[in-house]
Amino acid sequence: MASAPHILGQQRAIAALGKALTSGHLHHAWILHGPMGVGKFRAAEAMARILLDPQSTAEQRARLEPPRGTPVARMIDAGTHPDFHVIRKELAALSESRELRDRKQMNIPLDLLRERMIGGIAGDGRHHESAVFRTAAMGNGKVFIVDEAELLQGEAQNAMLKTLEEPPSGTVIVLVTQNEEQLLPTIRSRCQRIAFGPLDAVSMREWWEREGPQVAAPDRAFVEAFAEGSPGMAARCATHGIAAWQAELAPLFDALESGRFPAGLGERMAEIADAFAKSIVDEDENASKDAANRQAVRLLSQLLGLRIRRGLAAAGGDHAALARWLGAHEALGEFERMVRANANLKHAFGNLVAQWAERTAPAAGGAGDRGGR
Repeated sequence: MASAPHILGQQRAIAALGKALTSGHLHHAWILHGPMGVGKFRAAEAMARILLDPQSTAEQRARLEPPRGTPVARMIDAGTHPDFHVIRKELAALSESRELRDRKQMNIPLDLLRERMIGGIAGDGRHHESAVFRTAAMGNGKVFIVDEAELLQGEAQNAMLKTLEEPPSGTVIVLVTQNEEQLLPTIRSRCQRIAFGPLDAVSMREWWEREGPQVAAPDRAFVEAFAEGSPGMAARCATHGIAAWQAELAPLFDALESGRFPAGLGERMAEIADAFAKSIVDEDENASKDAANRQAVRLLSQLLGLRIRRGLAAAGGDHAALARWLGAHEALGEFERMVRANANLKHAFGNLVAQWAERTAPAAGGAGDRGGR
């Protein structure tokens, strides 16, 4: 079967889901995992549409192509279907609890999960009915999708275990994550797991033609390389002008790797991260500046990771050049460890630049390898 037209390049995942949907014995709990922006949530939503729509056919189930234009489809499109539940960290802004409304959206806390899914007594003393155990309003079961499930707090994951193990008949729970290792082993063991991977070049070209963002011709090749087969990452790269980061930082790193130390490089990287985080917070007052800073750091790390991979490829059999690029990889790893340990970002970027310079410096009297530009 060909993959669903709106989910590109995931033939294996779609075949596995299609087989499950047509088997007559669908498991009640699923984890769809893989890189960001490669179709995991779209697949979860397609699965929900099929399960909730009595007009879905066997062929549509096998192909993961939900009906369109039906009453159920129109309700889901309008966000009014009472048995289709999507749980995201952003729902805290709509909570009955002032504490949840006022908190920064860094994770999915237990109280939000109680309010939207599992029920129970929240921290403010309110008792919430369990949406999971509520009778399906439309009579065709219920589907709960937890997006960015890796953001579930530990206590929220523990509280979800019993629901995952014994949900009521006709209820399906789908956890969508780009980092399943952050889910408890007990969560993973209760779920069927489906892997999603980066899109191949043909699927990415099709995505660009269908719905890709407008990108200036000189930047297109960079955006494609940076995205690494992720349409979502390509869109993010275009939206936030990461090609401009590359244009500014590449010559500075050229100089660094040639034995010259550009003044203020670490500070400039910290400024880029801060400006990115401020733009995220300006768009959403409930967004967490800390979370946005971490997102900026991941993007800058990915930018430098691309540089390292290009450098390693260009080094060929030059052992000295390979050693320098492996040194750059070690410097980047040390930077990421510092960030995870909550080091001051300016200090972390400064240390990254110093370590990169030390480990990629050309041998005395030699020219530095500058593959990767």
